[in-house]
Amino acid sequence: MYEPIRTKSVHAHGPHRSRQEELEIRLAGHFMALLTVTDELRALTPSAALDEAAARLAGWVERLHGGRPLRAVPTARTAGPGHVAALHQRAHTLAGQALVVATQRGDAAGATLAEERLHAHAAALGIAGAA
Repeated sequence: MYEPIRTKSVHAHGPHRSRQEELEIRLAGHFMALLTVTDELRALTPSAALDEAAARLAGWVERLHGGRPLRAVPTARTAGPGHVAALHQRAHTLAGQALVVATQRGDAAGATLAEERLHAHAAALGIAGAA
């Protein structure tokens, strides 16, 4: 027959995060990924709007994560329009994901930032109704 289990499962007990904590972690992750793509776009196509967006995203990551985000300095290089468009597409996707999580979390300010970035990248991609 079967031997009874004599030890407690390591999966059954332990600290559990609340739904709010899980959403906070997810939102920080989406904003961090969006910050990384924004930094790369800043290196390829410098602009004051991207600088401001990066500063705001870094502030949100710091607040949600509890510490300054680790940021790699992208190397400035020449990139074709296809690469820049792919970065804007990635940023658009990440901003959309952040918007969903911020909305689930009931975070109006986070949702506003995500929506602003969503529209900015949609405009850069020429997506209709982006403005």
